Amino acid sequence: MTLRINSVAPDFTAETTQGPISFHEWIGDGWAILFSHPKDFTPVCTTELGYMAGLVPEFAKRNCKIVGLSVDPVDSHSRWAKDIEETQGHAVTYPMIGDPELKVAKLYDMLPESEGDTSEGRTPNDNATVRSVFIIGPDKRIKAMLTYPMSSGRNFDEILRLLDSCQLTREHQVATPVNWKQGEDVIIVPAVSDEQARERFPDGWKTVKPYLRIVPQPK
Repeated sequence: MTLRINSVAPDFTAETTQGPISFHEWIGDGWAILFSHPKDFTPVCTTELGYMAGLVPEFAKRNCKIVGLSVDPVDSHSRWAKDIEETQGHAVTYPMIGDPELKVAKLYDMLPESEGDTSEGRTPNDNATVRSVFIIGPDKRIKAMLTYPMSSGRNFDEILRLLDSCQLTREHQVATPVNWKQGEDVIIVPAVSDEQARERFPDGWKTVKPYLRIVPQPK
């Protein structure tokens, strides 16, 4: 199954560092970010998971849960978490999925199907496609997804910004322009007519072109 924006995020059960989860049930009625990394005890991944741990309060403010994943077993995650806290200064308080049989990685197209059925003997290079991010909405649909190469650490501040944008679109029918930051002006989506916009935005907006209507970010 090919996953695209607005696909239903595949449900699964898995073991994590915080016990077993059923993914859709775990998400509940909020938002979620599922992000994967190539391998435990590797340098780039250590910096990423530590930084993400420091952002947990920001995601919590946005009613968004975080869960990590790699094809390593759960006990490896638990041992590695100590290194992450020691070197990055943040304890990993979100769950990490152990996926040694590659079930979730394949379900989310993080690995090619031809890569076998076990993580045994795999190296970070074997898992070069597994540095993915999925933002999932309360409707359990994929709102955004990103995949980075193994050598490039992700910008998780950008993931936070992207989450803000997705939430604004869902709640207020606005889009965010290039390089938008929290609190800046947004764009009324074309699907909203001027009549509908007057109801949603009674203080008005700036019309640059009929298709480009600028409005202050809704609260």
